[in-house]
Parts: sequence; C-alpha cells; structure tokens
Amino acid sequence: HILHPRVASSPLASPNDLAMLGELINPNPVIYDVREIRREPLPALSEDDTIDKFDAFEVFELIRRINDPEHPLTLEQLKVAQYENIHVDDDTSLIRIFFTPTIPHCSMATLIGLSIRVKLLRSLPSRFKVDIKVTPGTHAQEDAVNKQLNDKERVAAALENSSLLEVVNKCIAHTDE
Repeated sequence: HILHPRVASSPLASPNDLAMLGELINPNPVIYDVREIRREPLPALSEDDTIDKFDAFEVFELIRRINDPEHPLTLEQLKVAQYENIHVDDDTSLIRIFFTPTIPHCSMATLIGLSIRVKLLRSLPSRFKVDIKVTPGTHAQEDAVNKQLNDKERVAAALENSSLLEVVNKCIAHTDE
C-alpha cells in the first residue's frame, strides 16, 4: 500500500478525519517560520531568446503550499519541503526533489511524496522526469518509500484508489493561491 492501511480502506480519508480517529502519527510537529525565498535575477531575454527555463524556485513555488495530510500546515511550515532540496536541470528535463518527513517512522511519507508528484504532474510540462525521494537518513523505510514514489505502475495504481485520490486532492487544493 502507498498509504496507512486504515486510511486507504476508510471512507474517512481527510486529514481532519485522521485526527478524529486518534491516529496522529506526529501529534506535535515542529512548526517553522516561512521564509521569503528570493529568486536570482533572470538574464534579460532578447527577441531571439524565447525559452524561459524552469528552475528550483518555480518548482518550490508549486509545492511549498501543499498541505500536510495530518495537520492543517503546509509542507514548507513543517520543513518537509525546502528550496535547497530541489534540483532542476532544464536542459535534460530532470527534476530531483528530496523531502524530509517530520519523524523517522512517518507512515504518511508516501502520501506526502504522492501529493508532490500529483501536483507536479498537473503543473509541469510532460517533458520533465521527476524523481521524488526522501532526504537520505531521515526515514526508517527510506528505500521502500523511494521505490514506491518512483514506480509508475505503483503510482498509477495508487491514483486509481478513490479514497486515496481524495486525500491527495485535499492536500494539493488551494496550492495556487
């Protein structure tokens, strides 16, 4: 499974439902101040330069407001998503994102990674290959989570689960504001 088993089989799949079930994985997460990220000035484009390359700043802007599945906080507020952990190579169309779960045994890690993947699938041009991984050394099941998040068949199967898709959609709702 790519989600906590009780949530995947439960019709109650929102973050508030998780709290009501008394199943908070991390009941007291550390909340960090959101800092302003300033983009490096872009070089002036001439009439012949029509390509505006994607960079880490743009990708971070897409994912920073994704809601944590367990708390009414963003991934940025929990330092799950950080600008420094996003690497973009526009020339090869490769994006690598490392995210940091709030605790080493976080059973929501795959759901968080799936939410990041879905947000980027819906927002980026299809030419990009996106690798999403747990920051090395921050999760007890790091290899298993990474394998799930980067296996197309597993991701597709997870998104066919309507309860799971509902939770993902709630996590990424209002992220364009």
